[in-house]
Amino acid sequence: MPNARIAVLVLAIVLVPTAGRAAPPAPTARPDGAAPTSAELALTVSPAWLAAHLRDPDLVVLHIGPPESYGKGHIAGARQVAFADLAVSAPDPSGLSLELPPADQLRQGLERLGISNRSKIVVYFTDDLVSAATRVVWTLDVAGLGARTALLDGGLVAWVGDGHPVTAVVPPARPGKLTGFAIRPITVDAAAVVAGLSKPGVAVVDARNPEFYDGSKTGGMADHRHKPGHIAGALSLPFDSVFDDHNKLRSPDELRARFASAGVAPGDTVIGYCHIGQQATAMLFAARSLGYNVRLYDGSFEDWSRFHPGYPVATGATAKPAGAPAKPRSTP
Repeated sequence: MPNARIAVLVLAIVLVPTAGRAAPPAPTARPDGAAPTSAELALTVSPAWLAAHLRDPDLVVLHIGPPESYGKGHIAGARQVAFADLAVSAPDPSGLSLELPPADQLRQGLERLGISNRSKIVVYFTDDLVSAATRVVWTLDVAGLGARTALLDGGLVAWVGDGHPVTAVVPPARPGKLTGFAIRPITVDAAAVVAGLSKPGVAVVDARNPEFYDGSKTGGMADHRHKPGHIAGALSLPFDSVFDDHNKLRSPDELRARFASAGVAPGDTVIGYCHIGQQATAMLFAARSLGYNVRLYDGSFEDWSRFHPGYPVATGATAKPAGAPAKPRSTP
């Protein structure tokens, strides 16, 4: 899978009027093995499932991609919105990018997208932007809507490839209403990562590509490069290894093997990080599909490298899981 972009993106939302349709096959089971309830969605849905549900009155579909992808064609009923509704970035290079906004700002942004307490939300991506889409899925999980949110497996390419139409028609805005809104505590800071490195049952996982993990390539911007390497003690599981060449989530057996090879044990809580907090959400999405409890280090290596000079950084392609001897990282 091509590397997902880290640029600030644009979303679009689908809100389609109701109409009669035949009932589709039931969605697949949740990560814990139970069938989704009528108010829930599986973590991934197929184009056929989405097509059969597209006119459901509570359905909201988010289109993730650059502005030009929206103009080229989106699922009928889509409207374009700014990604800034779901994330904040510092206005100057001294701060962090793509951070979770305050609760009130996030709630208002979701409501502008037409999302309400009863909404069922399907997120899809264009231009190989899988990690941008999983960042949105993670944000919805933070907002308490995770059980009502799914990713369209394979994105817009899969939708079109299965013969479903797209349009350039822009519908009127339809704001939603969220009540009882609260942020779920699934975001951690650098101090929690430090604690997790020595805590049994916690796996800190670097989701960047191998050349950033081993230090042969350095991330960051030209005016503030990151330190080479990774958080000392972190495991490595690249974000683009958990989806296949068609941008579909790999099978549970494949994913279990990849997490095991990286050093993640069954039952671990997985703390993920990357450059700024986007790519890691793809790896955490895969972990969530296997039933792991997941946390995102939202500032990620940008925060660790720039603002915590005393925190350890290591180079090389080996990692030491907590309580285990060092072993080579398995490259998928």
